[in-house]
Formats: sequence, C-alpha cells, structure tokens
Amino acid sequence: MATAFSSLLFLLGIIIVLFNEGLPIFKDIGIIRFIFGMSWYPTHVPPEYGIFPVIAGSFIVTLGAMFIAVPLGMGSALYIHEMASEKQRNILKPVVELLGGIPSIIFGFFGMVIIAPFLQSVLKIPTGLCAFTGMVVLGIMAIPVVCSIAEDALSFVPRSYREASYALGGNRWQTLIRVVIPAAGSGISTAIILGISRVIGETMTVLMVTGGAAMIPKSIFDPVRPMTSTIAAEMGEAAMGSPHYHSLFAIGLILFLITLVFNVVAEIISRKYRIKLGLDV
Repeated sequence: MATAFSSLLFLLGIIIVLFNEGLPIFKDIGIIRFIFGMSWYPTHVPPEYGIFPVIAGSFIVTLGAMFIAVPLGMGSALYIHEMASEKQRNILKPVVELLGGIPSIIFGFFGMVIIAPFLQSVLKIPTGLCAFTGMVVLGIMAIPVVCSIAEDALSFVPRSYREASYALGGNRWQTLIRVVIPAAGSGISTAIILGISRVIGETMTVLMVTGGAAMIPKSIFDPVRPMTSTIAAEMGEAAMGSPHYHSLFAIGLILFLITLVFNVVAEIISRKYRIKLGLDV
C-alpha cells in the first residue's frame, strides 16, 4: 500500500512541476499561438515559440513506426503462440523479451551508423537522417513490446473458447480470427498503446536518427525533430526561468497529456472488450 501511494505522490509531483513550469509560456504568447505556431526559433530575436512542427514530427514518426511494429509484432505473437513448437516457443519468447531490454541509445547508434547510410544509398536521398529512418528504427524498437504483451494476451484466452468454436464447426483460422483475437482484444489493444507510448516517448533514438530539423516535412524523407528530442537538445541551453525554459516544459506537458489520452483510450477499448465477453459489468 505504501508503494502504491508513493507512486501516486511521485506522479502528482511530476504533474505539478509540469504545470507550474509550463503554464507561464501560455500567458506570454497564448496557447493557440504556441501549439499551432509554424516556427520554432527560441534563440532568434525576436524568438518564435510555435511547436506545431515538432508535434507534427512526433506524430509522423510515431504513425510510421506503428505501421511497422503492429503487423510484425502481432504476426510474431501469433506465430509464437499458434504455430511454434514448444521448443521454438521457449527460445523465441525470451529472445523477444531480451530485444525489448536493449538500451535505446544502442538502437540510435545502429540507426545512425548502419540504417541511415544504407537508406541514403538505396533511396538516393540527400540524407539518411530523416523521418523515415526514425520510423524504421522506432518500429524495430516497438516490435518486442507489441509482440510480448500480445502473446501474453493470447495465452490468457481460456482453452474452452477454442473448444467451443471447434465444436460448432469452426476451423483453426476461423477460431483464431473470430474467437481468440477478439477474446484477447483487451491485451492486444494494450500492447499497441504501450508500443505507441514507447515510440512517442523515445528521446535518444529520435535525437540521433531523425535529422533534428524543426520543420514540417514535405515527405517522410525529410529531417524532422520530434517533441522529445527538442526537449533533450535544448534544455541544457535554456536559461532557468526564461520563456525558452518554460516553453520546453510546456512541450513536456503536452507530451504528457497526449500519453494520458492514449492510456485513457486503451482503458476504454479494454473495458469494451471485457463487457463484450462478459468479464466486466
């Protein structure tokens, strides 16, 4: 109980700090101008604090990464749970979880040294440090999260559900698509949301492989700067108490609220599946 309450206190402290340090910038320039402003030049004279380009960078990279992570992660989970032998499962599941524990900076080095030059050479683009490289690297990072949690969700589906489907004449494919996956929908949606949270909250990898340009890209092969890398790159240069300092905390506040929305959506979807299966009232 003490641990649970201490976690709540830490969370409350984080929220208070974010609001206390982030809200002043909204008083100075206005929330609409801050969020939807098209220019981020905090060190220019006069400075400009429009963060729409960094928000767009975060969403573009996150969306692209999930287009990679969700199919491959779900496919891996289905293979491990449905098709792999017991021996294969005992090897593959620990390997997937081990991949999920690799530090993000290692993925950043891998993306910067290997993937970026390779993509630049193959695609004939000006630089390999772009949104597409970030999508690929972050997608690879999120695959273990999606795969591991989705496989756990599939394993919790009662065997009686399968037997009932087979008894009614359903084949293996029909049972998987119409019974097993819907029954595991709560865990699968959680896996996807956690994968999104891993991607959108990642800092070092996007700082190293996305190019660091705070602009709205014309294509996925242009450099971008997501919200997290903006905070990491500039916090050390911002004078404490300055508008630049408060604007970086405001970016953190908006990122926190976006993550909160994702978690609320995950809970709503999870509850929907529980009610559908009669597991909740």
